[in-house]
Amino acid sequence: MWAVYALLSAVFASLTALFAKVGITGINSTLATAVRTVFVLIMAWGMVAITGHGQGLRELSVKSWCFLALSGIATGASWLCYYKAMQTGPVTSVVTIDKFSLVLTMLLAAVFLGEAFNWKTALGAGLITAGTLLVAFAK
Repeated sequence: MWAVYALLSAVFASLTALFAKVGITGINSTLATAVRTVFVLIMAWGMVAITGHGQGLRELSVKSWCFLALSGIATGASWLCYYKAMQTGPVTSVVTIDKFSLVLTMLLAAVFLGEAFNWKTALGAGLITAGTLLVAFAK
Protein backbone atom coordinates (compact mmCIF):
# COMPACT_ATOMS: atom_id res chain seq x y z
CA MET A 1 0.00 0.00 0.00
CA TRP A 2 2.93 2.34 0.61
CA ALA A 3 3.70 2.34 -3.12
CA VAL A 4 0.20 3.62 -3.92
CA TYR A 5 0.66 6.48 -1.46
CA ALA A 6 4.12 7.19 -2.90
CA LEU A 7 2.66 7.34 -6.42
CA LEU A 8 -0.13 9.64 -5.25
CA SER A 9 2.52 11.80 -3.58
CA ALA A 10 4.32 12.09 -6.93
CA VAL A 11 1.08 13.05 -8.68
CA PHE A 12 0.26 15.72 -6.11
CA ALA A 13 3.85 16.99 -6.12
CA SER A 14 3.58 17.39 -9.88
CA LEU A 15 0.37 19.36 -9.51
CA THR A 16 2.01 21.42 -6.77
CA ALA A 17 4.71 22.55 -9.19
CA LEU A 18 2.28 23.54 -11.89
CA PHE A 19 -0.10 25.33 -9.52
CA ALA A 20 2.83 27.10 -7.82
CA LYS A 21 4.23 28.46 -11.07
CA VAL A 22 0.87 29.97 -11.98
CA GLY A 23 0.08 31.10 -8.42
CA ILE A 24 3.28 33.05 -7.80
CA THR A 25 2.91 35.22 -10.86
CA GLY A 26 3.22 38.84 -9.79
CA ILE A 27 3.63 38.25 -6.05
CA ASN A 28 6.54 37.82 -3.65
CA SER A 29 7.67 34.20 -3.35
CA THR A 30 7.89 34.39 0.46
CA LEU A 31 4.30 35.64 0.67
CA ALA A 32 3.24 32.86 -1.69
CA THR A 33 4.93 30.28 0.53
CA ALA A 34 3.16 31.65 3.60
CA VAL A 35 -0.24 31.56 1.88
CA ARG A 36 0.37 28.00 0.70
CA THR A 37 1.39 26.98 4.20
CA VAL A 38 -1.91 28.19 5.64
CA PHE A 39 -3.75 25.80 3.33
CA VAL A 40 -1.39 22.93 4.15
CA LEU A 41 -1.97 23.59 7.85
CA ILE A 42 -5.75 23.62 7.45
CA MET A 43 -5.67 20.43 5.40
CA ALA A 44 -3.36 18.59 7.82
CA TRP A 45 -5.33 19.50 10.95
CA GLY A 46 -8.55 18.78 9.09
CA MET A 47 -7.32 15.24 8.41
CA VAL A 48 -6.36 14.83 12.07
CA ALA A 49 -9.90 15.89 13.05
CA ILE A 50 -11.58 13.68 10.44
CA THR A 51 -9.55 10.60 11.36
CA GLY A 52 -9.78 11.20 15.10
CA HIS A 53 -6.03 10.97 15.69
CA GLY A 54 -5.76 14.17 17.73
CA GLN A 55 -5.40 12.27 21.01
CA GLY A 56 -1.99 11.06 19.76
CA LEU A 57 -0.65 14.55 20.34
CA ARG A 58 -0.35 13.86 24.07
CA GLU A 59 1.64 10.69 23.37
CA LEU A 60 4.47 12.37 21.44
CA SER A 61 7.87 12.04 23.08
CA VAL A 62 10.35 14.88 23.40
CA LYS A 63 12.45 13.17 20.72
CA SER A 64 9.45 13.08 18.36
CA TRP A 65 8.67 16.74 19.03
CA CYS A 66 12.29 17.73 18.35
CA PHE A 67 12.64 15.78 15.12
CA LEU A 68 9.20 16.80 13.85
CA ALA A 69 10.15 20.41 14.58
CA LEU A 70 13.41 19.99 12.67
CA SER A 71 11.49 18.37 9.81
CA GLY A 72 9.05 21.28 9.78
CA ILE A 73 11.87 23.81 9.71
CA ALA A 74 13.55 21.92 6.87
CA THR A 75 10.23 21.78 5.01
CA GLY A 76 9.73 25.52 5.45
CA ALA A 77 13.24 26.26 4.21
CA SER A 78 12.73 23.92 1.26
CA TRP A 79 9.42 25.57 0.33
CA LEU A 80 10.88 29.09 0.57
CA CYS A 81 13.77 28.14 -1.70
CA TYR A 82 11.48 26.20 -4.05
CA TYR A 83 9.09 29.12 -4.51
CA LYS A 84 11.96 31.58 -5.01
CA ALA A 85 13.44 29.31 -7.68
CA MET A 86 10.04 28.66 -9.22
CA GLN A 87 9.37 32.38 -9.52
CA THR A 88 12.27 32.96 -11.89
CA GLY A 89 13.24 29.57 -13.28
CA PRO A 90 11.59 27.16 -15.68
CA VAL A 91 9.32 24.63 -13.97
CA THR A 92 11.07 21.63 -15.52
CA SER A 93 14.52 22.70 -14.34
CA VAL A 94 13.41 23.74 -10.86
CA VAL A 95 11.46 20.53 -10.25
CA THR A 96 14.28 18.38 -11.63
CA ILE A 97 16.82 19.93 -9.30
CA ASP A 98 14.34 19.82 -6.40
CA LYS A 99 13.82 16.10 -6.95
CA PHE A 100 17.59 15.62 -6.75
CA SER A 101 16.74 15.47 -3.05
CA LEU A 102 16.16 11.78 -3.73
CA VAL A 103 19.90 11.23 -4.21
CA LEU A 104 20.74 13.34 -1.17
CA THR A 105 18.20 11.37 0.87
CA MET A 106 19.72 8.06 -0.25
CA LEU A 107 23.15 9.22 0.91
CA LEU A 108 21.95 10.69 4.20
CA ALA A 109 19.80 7.63 4.94
CA ALA A 110 22.83 5.39 4.42
CA VAL A 111 25.04 7.53 6.66
CA PHE A 112 22.61 8.39 9.46
CA LEU A 113 20.02 5.60 9.38
CA GLY A 114 22.20 2.72 8.25
CA GLU A 115 20.04 2.03 5.19
CA ALA A 116 21.54 0.00 2.37
CA PHE A 117 23.67 1.78 -0.20
CA ASN A 118 24.81 -1.02 -2.48
CA TRP A 119 25.82 -1.03 -6.14
CA LYS A 120 22.17 -0.90 -7.26
CA THR A 121 21.47 2.14 -5.10
CA ALA A 122 24.70 3.78 -6.26
CA LEU A 123 23.84 3.09 -9.91
CA GLY A 124 20.35 4.52 -9.44
CA ALA A 125 21.75 7.58 -7.69
CA GLY A 126 24.27 8.03 -10.49
CA LEU A 127 21.59 7.80 -13.16
CA ILE A 128 19.36 10.25 -11.30
CA THR A 129 22.31 12.63 -10.97
CA ALA A 130 23.07 12.34 -14.69
CA GLY A 131 19.40 12.87 -15.52
CA THR A 132 19.24 15.90 -13.24
CA LEU A 133 22.23 17.48 -14.94
CA LEU A 134 20.91 16.61 -18.40
CA VAL A 135 17.38 17.95 -17.88
CA ALA A 136 18.01 20.87 -15.55
CA PHE A 137 20.94 22.41 -17.36
CA ALA A 138 20.40 21.38 -20.99
CA LYS A 139 20.13 24.28 -23.38
